[in-house]
Amino acid sequence: MALLPSPPAPRSTTGPRPRPCWRRRPPRRATGGETCASLQPAPDPALPPRQSPVRPPPAGGAVSSRCECFDLHRQLVPYGEAYCWQKSIVERRKGLLDSGEDHSDTLIALQHPPVYTLGTRSKKEYLHFDMEDAPFEVHRIDRGGEVTYHGPGQLVMYPIMNLKYHKEDLDWYFRSLEEVIIRALKSAFSIKAARVEGLTGVWVGNQKVAAIGIHGSRMIVYHGLALNVTTDLAPFTMIDPCGIKDRGVGSIKEILRKASGEGEIDDALLMDIAYDSMIKEFAEFFHLSLDFSPDCSFQ
Repeated sequence: MALLPSPPAPRSTTGPRPRPCWRRRPPRRATGGETCASLQPAPDPALPPRQSPVRPPPAGGAVSSRCECFDLHRQLVPYGEAYCWQKSIVERRKGLLDSGEDHSDTLIALQHPPVYTLGTRSKKEYLHFDMEDAPFEVHRIDRGGEVTYHGPGQLVMYPIMNLKYHKEDLDWYFRSLEEVIIRALKSAFSIKAARVEGLTGVWVGNQKVAAIGIHGSRMIVYHGLALNVTTDLAPFTMIDPCGIKDRGVGSIKEILRKASGEGEIDDALLMDIAYDSMIKEFAEFFHLSLDFSPDCSFQ
């Protein structure tokens, strides 16, 4: 049974807050490529600060490796700019591979303004709108899979990982990301989520609550996962999400609301709890020590 989360202990108001690494751009429609320029910081003083300590290694004596973490989970980062950021990190790490110096993984956590993304071979038949008159931005990118939607209230996590230091198996990596989500939903919200045979992602009943899409080059994988926390689900009706026509889409907020019968749920609180649970399970599953960085530059 899903339970409403209890408010966490008061957060410190004196610790550093990650510096946002973007400034809103004018909206774009369909795009086939991005120009990766440096981003200008645009701090939002309305948001209370959160501390971002270095997360200790997982318990049990397991050997952990460093993972640089960029915590923008309260921020709306335009999709094209986040995509360029990932690509720049991947290219830098490819250079380090040749000299044997690529020893640190990366995790970016954020939200996006409303946007549809299509994988390399995504079919237009899964779109219920004209690409030339799309309701939101549309980006065709280099991940696998079909069309999906990103928007406010959705926690997006982009791990950029060298599987040579984990397990060189893409199927294992997909299943591992699913496991992280399943554990996080159970520990934070008492939500029983599961996989569906033959499909990628995480489900609660017949509703998909998390999508996963990745791309790999020289065993460095990027893109990642999107978890519907308080997401407006209406934009999903304009597509067949991930090419699936016979199943629905859900969010943590809707699941908790139906289970509790309560009307009002604090969106910001849900997002913070989901984020905290996700990075905890992520670090423990992959044996990573998260090192939170305030530097969001592309360099």
